[in-house]
Amino acid sequence: MQTYWGIDLGGTKTEGVVLSSPSPDAVVIRKRIDTEAHKGYDHILKQMVDLIESLQAETGLKPERVGFSTPGTFDPARQAMKNCNTTVLNGKPMKQDLARLLKLPVEVANDANCFALAEATMGVVPDVVPNFQTVFGVIMGTGVGGGIVIRAKGRDKRPFVLNGLQGLGGEWGHNILEENGHPCYCGKRGCVEQVISGPALQRYYQQVSGQELAMQEIIDRYQQGNDLIASQTINRMLEFFGRGISVILNILDPDAIVLGGGLGNIDLLYTEGVERARKYIFNSREIHTRFLKPKLGDSAGVFGAALL
Repeated sequence: MQTYWGIDLGGTKTEGVVLSSPSPDAVVIRKRIDTEAHKGYDHILKQMVDLIESLQAETGLKPERVGFSTPGTFDPARQAMKNCNTTVLNGKPMKQDLARLLKLPVEVANDANCFALAEATMGVVPDVVPNFQTVFGVIMGTGVGGGIVIRAKGRDKRPFVLNGLQGLGGEWGHNILEENGHPCYCGKRGCVEQVISGPALQRYYQQVSGQELAMQEIIDRYQQGNDLIASQTINRMLEFFGRGISVILNILDPDAIVLGGGLGNIDLLYTEGVERARKYIFNSREIHTRFLKPKLGDSAGVFGAALL
């Protein structure tokens, strides 16, 4: 039996899955363990190898290859990880080390890429745009990230992740959106992530109001219409989302954009957020791209890893 094996490496939890086919209904086994990232790089590798061995023992199956979803990017030029918020991974040859330890071919992709691949292959996109050519997957939550999925041409029309020459494909979260905006850990100011991520919006509300609120509370106050600063914060999010996503529309012109992460649940992004983007696209204010809510929830990362 052909099987698909994926590992979703998170800062706190690491999840493994075995699929009997590329479908969310074809789960043979799923299992989560603690990542224990504080114990260092070698321990993280051991946790992932142990998880795969546990999946093998419980199913009696053996993988031919394994895909890994990671909290950063594998740089093909340097053959090392970079931009990982699990910082012990940065600069490490994780792909090679996993292949050596497992004695198997492995593929590594950023978690946003895996999210995009899963939703494009077995999630919401096939339901709405089955013959797509390009899909952009957005992560808007604690951070802002993205992934590009393209359908191959010719006889083999399987979707694949566009990683790019330097592993930067889809990385829209660190383009400058607000001139002289808030400093970002990447070294620039006013990055998309520092403007429309959840923490950035909460920070803006607190700076203006002097009151610290969770993002959901800000949304609730906006919907109740009794908090001027909450309205100001949400309008800021919508305006800058429109500006930021218009760049993706102008460059990729995708068939669909799937909005994941905690902020992807905000209905206004699919209506007013898209309306704001109309002002900035190079297409006479017309947007035919479908903006879609994800279907797979927190399973998208590990499913996407299995599809790599």
